[in-house]
Amino acid sequence: MFTVPDMPYPYNALEPYIDEKTMRIHHGKHHAGYVQNLNDALSTTERYRNATIEEILTNIDIMPEPVRMKVRNNAGGHANHSLFWTSMAPNSGKVPQGTIAHAIENTFGSFSTFREKFSQAAIGRFGSGWAWLVVHQGTLAIVDTPNQDSPLSQGKIPILGLDVWEHAYYLKYQNMRADYVAAWWNVVDWKEVQKRFAAAV
Repeated sequence: MFTVPDMPYPYNALEPYIDEKTMRIHHGKHHAGYVQNLNDALSTTERYRNATIEEILTNIDIMPEPVRMKVRNNAGGHANHSLFWTSMAPNSGKVPQGTIAHAIENTFGSFSTFREKFSQAAIGRFGSGWAWLVVHQGTLAIVDTPNQDSPLSQGKIPILGLDVWEHAYYLKYQNMRADYVAAWWNVVDWKEVQKRFAAAV
């Protein structure tokens, strides 16, 4: 049985960039719903009932067909949001440090170029979905995914993710996704991203 992780900071901790009401609804309603639906789907499959979220998402194509889409959507929703909450922190550094900073510069030319390309992926994601910084075959890449699809199902390791479903920003930013994306950079927890990068390479 999966459970909704506790938030690593108070719901109002990311103000003024992400508002408290959005955080409460996003975590307490949306994420909780993914976990409930995932547990319901897995209760019908003995083989995967005790699997880790990574095992489920990397083997989604062999999940029993009657529950495959429900598991795909909700396992992705649980994994994506669990990473999302811990990708952010109040009073976080505005730029990366350490080996992740060097890798970003080597891959994209500069942090500003990376930030621009990542923002373009997030803003340009049609409909609901995510923008990601992933490690794939030892190198960094920017990808975007629809709905709650996870990079793990594509053999990629996500180390930073931005939720661009409307429920992530609409109460504060309405249809101005670009403003939400610009504000989000103020709360990225680069120390956590550095830890994930070090574990992935």
